[in-house]
Amino acid sequence: MTPEPVVRVHDLTKTYGTATALHGISFEVAAGETLGLLGPNGAGKSTTIEILEGYRDRSGGEVSVLGADPRHGGLDWKARLGIVLQTSGEQGTATVREQIAHFAGFYPNPRDVDEVIAAVGLEAKAGARIRSLSGGQRRRVDVALGVVGGPELLFLDEPTTGFDPEARRQFWQLIRSLSDDGTSIVLTTHYLDEAAQLSDRVAVIAQGRLVAQGRPDELGDEEARTPHVTWVDEHGRHDVRTTEPGALVADLHARGGEPRSLEVIRPSLEDVYLGLVATAERAADGTPDATVAGNGHRASSSEVIS
Repeated sequence: MTPEPVVRVHDLTKTYGTATALHGISFEVAAGETLGLLGPNGAGKSTTIEILEGYRDRSGGEVSVLGADPRHGGLDWKARLGIVLQTSGEQGTATVREQIAHFAGFYPNPRDVDEVIAAVGLEAKAGARIRSLSGGQRRRVDVALGVVGGPELLFLDEPTTGFDPEARRQFWQLIRSLSDDGTSIVLTTHYLDEAAQLSDRVAVIAQGRLVAQGRPDELGDEEARTPHVTWVDEHGRHDVRTTEPGALVADLHARGGEPRSLEVIRPSLEDVYLGLVATAERAADGTPDATVAGNGHRASSSEVIS
């Protein structure tokens, strides 16, 4: 039998007076799955996450998290969650190790404290007082506090803000190891490469609506994911969209030898995401949709053939 989803959201709405922040959002998170929740600032991501965590009431719809309605989740339910908020007020006099060990004591089956410190790249600062740390280092403490309890479901809200590239890669390894151990994860991030690296599926929220969801490599419609082949010959520069770029390249070579400046540009998750958001914004403004989602944006990943 298929395990029950750890998160089930159906027709979720949230209103503030006459303003509607969420318009009937529905999605699920399977056991052991990492869902990347994407969207621009103000789209409704944080509101959705806070409802799932039990910090904010919903106006309508149904929500189940680890089999419970978050509005009525008790301490036992909360102990099964890990939460890394977007910002933290940690300014204490405790050392990094003391603070993480203190939080570990709240959980029945915590992770090894030193293992968590190493995973977030704070071994050299384990004995330092938190108030002496830089902003990025404090952010790593936030992440450590969120994962030390060995949660069944982990909420990560912009977790790598302030991380340098090496620390981000170390953090990615930690998240992969948690996922491999069966932890379910809901991740919000503005780093599209991070979402592509860590997410089994992504869901895009724009203007308070869920506009797309699926695997990172299948998001958007077929045209939005269609590669471009660009080249230069004696007739000028050409840009052709095709689902068979290899065949086109072979045909070009057979007909005229080696074209100049030949590139195969495959739309990235960022390209498709930007197209989806732009389409949603045009719809909200009542502007005619003149572009297919994913078109009209620079390609951020490409394969240079020659």
